[in-house]
Amino acid sequence: MAIGQSYREIKIWLSDSACIGLSPVSPELFARSCPRFIDGFFISIELLVLASLFGFVIAIGLAVARTSNVGALSVPAFVYCYVFRGTPLLVQLWIFYFGFGSFGAEGLGPFWLVFRDGYWVGLVVLTINTSAYAAEIFRGGIVNVPHGQIEAALAIGMGWWTKLRRIMLPQALQISWPAYSNEIILLLKGSALVSTITVLDLMGQTRTVFSRSYNLEIFLYAILLYLVLSGSLTIILRILEARLRTPTQMSRQH
Repeated sequence: MAIGQSYREIKIWLSDSACIGLSPVSPELFARSCPRFIDGFFISIELLVLASLFGFVIAIGLAVARTSNVGALSVPAFVYCYVFRGTPLLVQLWIFYFGFGSFGAEGLGPFWLVFRDGYWVGLVVLTINTSAYAAEIFRGGIVNVPHGQIEAALAIGMGWWTKLRRIMLPQALQISWPAYSNEIILLLKGSALVSTITVLDLMGQTRTVFSRSYNLEIFLYAILLYLVLSGSLTIILRILEARLRTPTQMSRQH
């Protein structure tokens, strides 16, 4: 509770500081609604970061299962990826929130703690959705690891887990990171759909402000904030991509 309270206080302080800093250059319409925009901005960042982290972990497990020769692992992983990659994110959000949520506390039991709140439903669905896409990206990276290195690992008696941890996954990440970076950007844009299930992220706050003024200028400010967020995210992902490169890969590019 203390951590949650401190986090909320930090967000309020950051929101107030950002609005004060922007006030000299802010148009009047934006200045009046600045706290709402900044609050929604932080919610969008929260959802993106948490869904990316949880989705990354799930995707690694799914990718390993997809490349497994054991049908009990590869088949369920394939079905998972096929279902959540083959259906629209908006439909998934509505099924989880309006569909499963309609069962209420009696039907869902302890899961009602998640399904009663649009924020948590949005986080769960975004995590599931991005993990399905990322799993296919990482699977492609795993199958493109040079087979000779795998044979060499087997020749020296390296175990399955050691081979996976030291050889296959590190190289698979290097191979698939550019494609995975694109998936994170797509996740950012897709996260705007959580506003349809009552989440006051950046788009949700924008819709709330628009409903009071009906001024289309509001959406221009939302676009600018999304561009700031996507630009910052692109820079971070490129820095991480550069750190993942081996000296050999960098020398080949030069």
